[in-house]
Amino acid sequence: MSGTRPTGGGLLVAGTTSDAGKSVVTAGICRWLVRQGVKVAPFKAQNMSLNSFVTREGAEIGRAQAMQAQAARVEPTALMNPVLLKPGGDRTSQVVLMGRAVGEMSARGYHGDGGRGSALLPTVVECLAELRGTYDAVICEGAGSPAEINLRRNDIVNMGLARAARLPVVVVGDIDRGGVFASFFGTTALLSAEDQALLCGYLVNKFRGDVSLLEPGLDMLRGLTGRSVYGVLPFAHGLGIDEEDGLRVSMRGAVRESVTAAPHGADLLRVAVVAVPLMSNFTDVDALAAEPGVVVRFVDRPQELADADLVVLPGTRGTVRALAWLRERGLADAIVRRAAEGRPVLGICGGYQMLGEAIEDDVESRAGRVDGLGLLPVRVRFAAEKTLARPVGEALGEPVEGYEIHHGVAEVLGGDGPFMTGDRGRALDGCRSGAVWGTHWHGSLESDGFRRAFLRRIADQAGRRFVPAPDTSFGALREEQLDRLGDLIEEHADTAALMRLIEDGAPAGLPFIAPGAP
Repeated sequence: MSGTRPTGGGLLVAGTTSDAGKSVVTAGICRWLVRQGVKVAPFKAQNMSLNSFVTREGAEIGRAQAMQAQAARVEPTALMNPVLLKPGGDRTSQVVLMGRAVGEMSARGYHGDGGRGSALLPTVVECLAELRGTYDAVICEGAGSPAEINLRRNDIVNMGLARAARLPVVVVGDIDRGGVFASFFGTTALLSAEDQALLCGYLVNKFRGDVSLLEPGLDMLRGLTGRSVYGVLPFAHGLGIDEEDGLRVSMRGAVRESVTAAPHGADLLRVAVVAVPLMSNFTDVDALAAEPGVVVRFVDRPQELADADLVVLPGTRGTVRALAWLRERGLADAIVRRAAEGRPVLGICGGYQMLGEAIEDDVESRAGRVDGLGLLPVRVRFAAEKTLARPVGEALGEPVEGYEIHHGVAEVLGGDGPFMTGDRGRALDGCRSGAVWGTHWHGSLESDGFRRAFLRRIADQAGRRFVPAPDTSFGALREEQLDRLGDLIEEHADTAALMRLIEDGAPAGLPFIAPGAP
């Protein structure tokens, strides 16, 4: 590590592909830097994700940037993710600008020539400049690949941002997928000379085995490109935290990435999360997966609900579309049968709305009135204005907090009472009826006391001898994960070289690799 701290320095972490590891590498660099006493912030100019978060000032940003802010030990703000695109199907996305939804737009309307995307470059550059004026260093995350030559003209998140802000760039490649050397070389060779002048080198991610066997290839890559490999990060289990994109629902029965510890009581508790279309904020169930003896898996067939002690309907960007999908696949009938048998069901946000009697949607799907599953005495009307909030309250006798991101406004018409309450039992949110529970609050299960109380209630309703561990702290487990990311950078990357890039920018004289941009 060099002897001086960066002042207003920066680095852009790009990737050879989506899901190469940019988000976790960015978080790891942030955690490494803050442990060195550097005041650091994350930044992603434009994020496409269904996993989002609400900041203290009530702005919606990508969940990955909130996680990276936690890695940097700073409060997340809209500056850290000025543009968020939330896919809604039919090749359209909701555009969230500085934390507020500003409308729906097609991919061509956003990315094409004359589209809105390129017009936002001054905004994202101003946000980055403000962060660099406040922090010693800003670690930026790219999107997809910088070599997406069809999108380069209007790019504001990869080399377009790097050029505008004079950021040095390192490219992350996932060697576990194969072809990492070709990906590194090809990414470099498809960039213009001006872009290549900022691409400083590479980081190999998810390596398994003996690094000495990889070293001849690293030497050849250096000879071919004139650029260094800044580290080889080993494959590490359990670090897929707060991913940017939706879970691959084609992985039927996929278990949320965690090691299920032995139960504290006599029985396991099995949780089936229905992988609805346009699933959003599936990170809500991470806190369940962290509990010893709780097995969380994602399912998309009715027979996969049979042995579940709890079925979770998660959030979705397309509530009406998800309802139709549930009915087409026979999942709706299976969930209704569960409820009739007194077996637990939990709906979160869009999942809560689906459990109600009816949905009036002239905003998201424009389908008008649609019947819900009829398991909660709730009617939902979609409002044009999105609710964004960070509520605090009580549930099952325990303090609970969460965050809200929804257009649907719920009218509760009965049931056994609200799910979340405030002072003197004042209703805040949600509804419960028998073994069916619903809430708009994302993140509520991260409140340790509430989560334990809820799991005790679910175990009782399911007839399981499951006992929550008394000492599981989700916040402490998250901090351990972030420290592990920092350890990966500190132990397996050339931190002195990375610090020089952050402080001094791209070195002069990086060679041009033909053929360059077409």
